[in-house]
Amino acid sequence: MPNRKPLPPVTLETQPGHQIRRLQQIAVGLFMEETAAFDLTPVQFAALAAVHRQPGMDQRTLARTIGFDTSTTGGVIDRLERRALMQRHASPDDRRVRLLTVTPDGETLLAAIVPCMLRAQQRILEPLPEADRPRFMRMLVKLVEGNNNASRAPTLPG
Repeated sequence: MPNRKPLPPVTLETQPGHQIRRLQQIAVGLFMEETAAFDLTPVQFAALAAVHRQPGMDQRTLARTIGFDTSTTGGVIDRLERRALMQRHASPDDRRVRLLTVTPDGETLLAAIVPCMLRAQQRILEPLPEADRPRFMRMLVKLVEGNNNASRAPTLPG
């Protein structure tokens, strides 16, 4: 057995990556709990909300907007299409490009789910004193934006 150097002590609980991963698990759990009646994942919600905000975007732009790779985003769109919540249309400029729109059923679902999604967001921040929440959010955004280029699926600026 080779002679191994001892590792420095590592406590997961003090590592930001570990805590961020745990917070992501909690955020998904709270979202799913608050929105259970709608059978929609956080990524499906993000896709619907982004296309609602900018109708006619293409799949690649959607992926860069919500921070997902294009193949994962394609599967998300497939599932939303099967539920008649989103539609793909051929671009008049390039028949290979599919432009996305939210259907009337998708609009109705979004209107109903937003209050539940907002409750989940409030629950995520609940352990913090109310006065600290805006600062935490500014710091969180700074971390995400500052590390955006290190992501496997960087988002578009802005």
